[in-house]
Amino acid sequence: MLQSLKLGRAYDGLLFLADATRCLQRIDSHCHAELELNLIVRGTATYAVNGRRFTFTPRTLLWLFPQQEHQLVDRSDNAQFYVAVFKPSLILRSCRTAVYAGLKQEASEDAGVMSTLLSPELFDLVQKIMVTVMHGALEAELLNREAGFGPQSGFVFEHHDPDALNAGLRFLLLLCWRIQLEGTSAAGATVLHPAVRRALRLLSEDATERSLGQLAKACGTSKSSLSRTFHRQIGVPLNRYRNSLRLARFFDEYRQPVQKNLAEAAYAAGFGSYAQFYKVFTQAYGRGPRDAMNSNLVGQAALRP
Repeated sequence: MLQSLKLGRAYDGLLFLADATRCLQRIDSHCHAELELNLIVRGTATYAVNGRRFTFTPRTLLWLFPQQEHQLVDRSDNAQFYVAVFKPSLILRSCRTAVYAGLKQEASEDAGVMSTLLSPELFDLVQKIMVTVMHGALEAELLNREAGFGPQSGFVFEHHDPDALNAGLRFLLLLCWRIQLEGTSAAGATVLHPAVRRALRLLSEDATERSLGQLAKACGTSKSSLSRTFHRQIGVPLNRYRNSLRLARFFDEYRQPVQKNLAEAAYAAGFGSYAQFYKVFTQAYGRGPRDAMNSNLVGQAALRP
């Protein structure tokens, strides 16, 4: 699904630190017109791209090219990783020599994920640059909660110094590409079973409508086989993955123009009870939904009872 990141004309891209402890959402499979760059700081992040699974560890730099369908299917409970995106216009202005021609490409249908493992020295350098470029951005709590930039969100990225952000993004882009060209591939891929690929697509379309039996039937396999293969290949149990999608739906439901309270949004997202929602939310974020939704809500409405 092509997704608009809703970047204003003043911005050539964006940069934020994704943090699993700050209501970071797992988002549906999507692509966008912008080039995306990730740097893993802590923990692991697992993506599904073109029917393959990639798990990235700390100090890994990875690239997701324009129009490349990708999905964050899992992250460790302590995961942190920088997410930078660059508009096509920035790339065209910045990449004028043959060295940077690869940044102008779009991913082919069977492309994997380009990545490299940084040395500790290069990792420290890139991270320091990212911290500097982020100075003046919105609060981390808000950026993580709105990281999906979904069609239901009214969120728009802001930075108090667009000129400094744009200059920093340009330098970061060119530096990281030179590092990539001099490095080696950092991650192998697990080819996903057709039933797992179909399950990911069906769950992304709707995480709540089908029971496990119905989902397995739609994927042409048995419940036990689907559960076992999904867990082995994606790295998390199918039910946990489904609950992560329900959490993402919860955030979408909670910020709808027609206001819902916590319980109403949880039921609308597909949770069978508020107790189930509370347990899943607390396991994911280390605190209850009321505390999480009330913390640092910059520019957001107060928590509804």
